[in-house]
Amino acid sequence: MKTSTFISTITMAFLMLISFNANAQKFPDLDKSPMDAASFPTNYKDSEKVIKIVYSRPNLKDREVEKLVKKDDIWRVGANEAAELTLYKDLMFGDTVVTAGTYTFYIKSNGNEWTAIISKDLNVWGSYFYKQDNDVARFTTKKTESKEIIEAFSIVFEESKGAINMHLGWGNSRATFPFNLIK
Repeated sequence: MKTSTFISTITMAFLMLISFNANAQKFPDLDKSPMDAASFPTNYKDSEKVIKIVYSRPNLKDREVEKLVKKDDIWRVGANEAAELTLYKDLMFGDTVVTAGTYTFYIKSNGNEWTAIISKDLNVWGSYFYKQDNDVARFTTKKTESKEIIEAFSIVFEESKGAINMHLGWGNSRATFPFNLIK
């Protein structure tokens, strides 16, 4: 009796070991355009954030920005899901007060100018489902060029005279969008 219980226990343990290996989780490789986030204040130790954007970071891979961010098209700002912008305080964007909340952030290229669009849309893949009726605010700025090439699309924030500037950079293209603090 003891021998058959022992053999049964060993057999069960062996079968469980095999079944755990057979059902092991398979993790995908790193996404080709991994997600990233930029926030202000930029110091990770400062938990009193004012603004944050979550976006994917595609690489140029010998392509031109103008072929990826096409004139008169709405761009999702990055790759994959459209960029998600969170304001933790009410801020001025251009002439519009944008209330604290989470939004989608798009860009429309007009050649030498980029228009940033803050939209009520959420959980959007790409810009395929963009609806102008859901725009909350728009702001147009000049697109500039730099001698420095940035391979992976990047966003950073910096404070400047009562504003929080969002800098977008990809290839040699640069654009800055100010979010003004409301006093």
